[in-house]
Amino acid sequence: MSQYVADRPGRQIHLPKPELATTVGQLHGLLERYSIALLRISLGLVFLGFGILKFFPGLSPAEDIAAATIERLTFGVIAGHHAVLMTAVVETFIGLTLVTGRFVRLGLVVLTGALVGIMSPLVLFTDQLFPHGPSLMGQYVVKDIILAAGAMVVAASALGSRLRPEDGED
Repeated sequence: MSQYVADRPGRQIHLPKPELATTVGQLHGLLERYSIALLRISLGLVFLGFGILKFFPGLSPAEDIAAATIERLTFGVIAGHHAVLMTAVVETFIGLTLVTGRFVRLGLVVLTGALVGIMSPLVLFTDQLFPHGPSLMGQYVVKDIILAAGAMVVAASALGSRLRPEDGED
């Protein structure tokens, strides 16, 4: 059976049928054009949604852990409602920059700092998050690893990087 080649910058993919090559080429074009923007907007919606919840006491499932984390990280200077309010403002700002595409670099700088706070409970409250395996709050915090990875992709793109395959990757 003869194979056809789907043209990709720097690489060729051998496919069995021309229709499949065309489909893969179109999919590649769509992914290249829209995937980073969709990731940026999706991250923004997550931060915006969770940030807005924190403006309303009792609505956010992460309210207590956010307050405890900020209190611990600021050595008690910012605590309780003020810690949650600060988190709400920061997360909402990050969300707005990512969703709108305006001031993205500034939003990403703020996000970098926020990720320290977001990931800190893994170290500060390990015993509460993983008493006998991951608690529901532990799972909630662990899922933030994917937010950090997505933010790194968006940041790389905002700083001028372009998607490219690794050597030897098919």
